[in-house]
Amino acid sequence: MPASRALILSALLAGWCPAALAAAPPATAAAQSPNPEQFWTTAHTVTTQGSVTVDGHAVHYTAKAGTLILRDKAGKPTGEMFYVAYFKNGANPNHRPIAFLYNGGPGGCSAPLHIGAFGPMRVVTESHAHTPPAPYQLVSNQYSLLDVSDLVFVDAMGTGFSRIIDKANGGVGTPKMFYGVDADANAFAQFITQFLSQYSRWNSPKYLIGESYGTTRSAVVAGILENADNVDLNGVVLLSTILNFDTSIDYANANPGINLPYALALPTYAAVAWYHKRLAQAPAQLHPWLDQVQSWAMGPYLAALNRGAALTGAEEQAIATQMAAYTGLPESYLLKADLRVTGPQFEQELLASEGKTTGRLDARFSGPTLDPLAEYAEYDPLISGIGSAYVSAANQYLRDTLHFGAGHRYVFLSGSVNSAWKWQHVQPGASAAGPITANVLPDLATTLTLDPDLKVLVNAGYFDLATPYYAAVYQMRQLPMQPALQKNVEFRFYHTGHMIYVRPQGLAHLHANIAQFIRQTE
Repeated sequence: MPASRALILSALLAGWCPAALAAAPPATAAAQSPNPEQFWTTAHTVTTQGSVTVDGHAVHYTAKAGTLILRDKAGKPTGEMFYVAYFKNGANPNHRPIAFLYNGGPGGCSAPLHIGAFGPMRVVTESHAHTPPAPYQLVSNQYSLLDVSDLVFVDAMGTGFSRIIDKANGGVGTPKMFYGVDADANAFAQFITQFLSQYSRWNSPKYLIGESYGTTRSAVVAGILENADNVDLNGVVLLSTILNFDTSIDYANANPGINLPYALALPTYAAVAWYHKRLAQAPAQLHPWLDQVQSWAMGPYLAALNRGAALTGAEEQAIATQMAAYTGLPESYLLKADLRVTGPQFEQELLASEGKTTGRLDARFSGPTLDPLAEYAEYDPLISGIGSAYVSAANQYLRDTLHFGAGHRYVFLSGSVNSAWKWQHVQPGASAAGPITANVLPDLATTLTLDPDLKVLVNAGYFDLATPYYAAVYQMRQLPMQPALQKNVEFRFYHTGHMIYVRPQGLAHLHANIAQFIRQTE
């Protein structure tokens, strides 16, 4: 398998930060490692002032771009985490909410949420097609969340300007201390409590806002803050959720006998086929038709898959016929696939007759197919469509506006982080790590149980093939906790993909929903 293809497959399995993958060449782990001169090794902060207008009201703010030093139990430095914090001038910190935001990967920076969604400046991109090359436009972001909360964008270790401080740089840090489900969450929890102390924000209403793998991180971080640090959160905002990787549709065929991912992804296949007009009898609107698809997917379809070899030829043909009507895929293809189509296969096949491949992170995007004979999609048209804009805009903004990072490399994607990542996870109450396929549902459920005032807002796009919307619904309904606590979980859905904010209308609705959520829970 070519190196670039291997990297893409690995990235898809891990759920990369979208803009990060766009910036990443098929490089070796060594090429991704920072040089010693790129370290500050001591806390370093630059302060600037700015203003943004949201909903017709100007918000004057102080921006702090800097690093915090993480330490082991002996007080020795292990790493420095980079952040950009925005504080509303004149606000009472005891009443002003504060939110910690990060993207996913693992191995991705926080730039997409920062300059794509909620920071005071936003990069302009096409909402469903390839964005032309530079010069790109950075504009004042009328959908910034600064109207309701102070914001802290945090880069995971090994991304952005965050670096491990190893022995060569006067510390004791190692990749093992950061590159794993539990290690990463412990680092973020330490960062958050240290930040609260440094900026005197212990009494502020507190929120976590994570996207993609960032939702996985949030579930574990919330548990650590609750159990180890006695920090109650007011709310957790999940964007494009995945809490149990057994539900991932990316390469479900590598896990035979587990049929649930196919059923959870089928409503997204139907929505994408509807969007691209691939249905023989298409409904005028997605709803209530998608409800019908969901019922069929979790009923007759999943039951048929679970019968396996006991399914008769006639029964298999009947399922293939209905599945073709819902997904736009040929019956012959579905029968050849044994009724089980992974996400990358769907992306490659849906528009194959037009010589096109759909996006994974946002299947509204499409582009020319690289290899018509390939089984799987070879690239993501969304990433190639907007990646350059995000990379360029973030670098320019950090250096020219925030005056941070001169002479240092901002890492959008770290292949070394992904390759070293440890997926084993110790669930609450367990004495050892579980299977490699991470499942953090118990973490969130335990936190909701111990803090019954905690609220969770789940946001999902109908055209997201990376974290299908109905998989998020299913996972949240499986939280192992008292049924009465389900009232603390809210859902919001959008006619977008994984990066809900790429579509301006999606960003407007997302801002309105999160702002309302914060106002109701602060």
